[in-house]
Amino acid sequence: MTANPILISTPDDPRIADYTQIRERDLTGRDGKFIIEGKVTLEVALSRSAFEIESLLLSEKRADSYLPQISDQIGERPVYIASQSLMDTVAGFPVHRGILAIGKKPTTTPLADWLSALPDVKTLVVCIGLSNHDNAGAVFRNAAALGGDAIILDAESCDPLYRKSIRVSAGTALWLPFHHGGQPAEIFAALKANGFALWALTPRADALSLYTAPQPDRLALILGPEGPGLSDHQIASGTPIRIPMTSEIDSLNVATSLAIALSSRLSTG
Repeated sequence: MTANPILISTPDDPRIADYTQIRERDLTGRDGKFIIEGKVTLEVALSRSAFEIESLLLSEKRADSYLPQISDQIGERPVYIASQSLMDTVAGFPVHRGILAIGKKPTTTPLADWLSALPDVKTLVVCIGLSNHDNAGAVFRNAAALGGDAIILDAESCDPLYRKSIRVSAGTALWLPFHHGGQPAEIFAALKANGFALWALTPRADALSLYTAPQPDRLALILGPEGPGLSDHQIASGTPIRIPMTSEIDSLNVATSLAIALSSRLSTG
């Protein structure tokens, strides 16, 4: 069981300094910590997260009904309780869900070592220049639902542990293995060295159709940023693959493209 909850009465209490003025980006990168928000994501964090959970901050209303449900999972982590108005003041925005927690990132592992630790991975998702937090969360959720074993994001991609990304991912960003960092060329080289075929998703008319391309044993699906997509050089690093579509629009959302590609692979597996 958890120790007694700790009542917080002032917004400048040093024990909750990590929760002060959290917005989309400002906590990620601060001492390697990140924010978890909401009931669904907290339950995932407590049950199967790959990251250490340092503490919880709950509104009084949430604590009364919710704390008994999760007390066995909390262990000795500190649980801070505050009024809704105080919690909103501390966070810097209305915390409608009344549930926050602090997660801690581990030290980054070199990409080659990370890949070596995942010998059974058959389907990798690789994001290049992914800058939208909603798309990042949707990429994780789609990968988890449709057979993506792990995700690589290059250094230019946004951090999938922003609180909004975690929430959109339905908590899958807390347990699906991912590596964040590196340049596209080094990522592609490491994947090829580990036996992955590279499929570069592109709407180009001369690309091979997703539905006629032979499925390789180990596959890395390469996704570019919204708008410009992958560069010509990046596309040439693998096999260009297109999703057949009408001429009414020039491209699909990146998470939608991933879902279609993964579903196709899942149906032939």
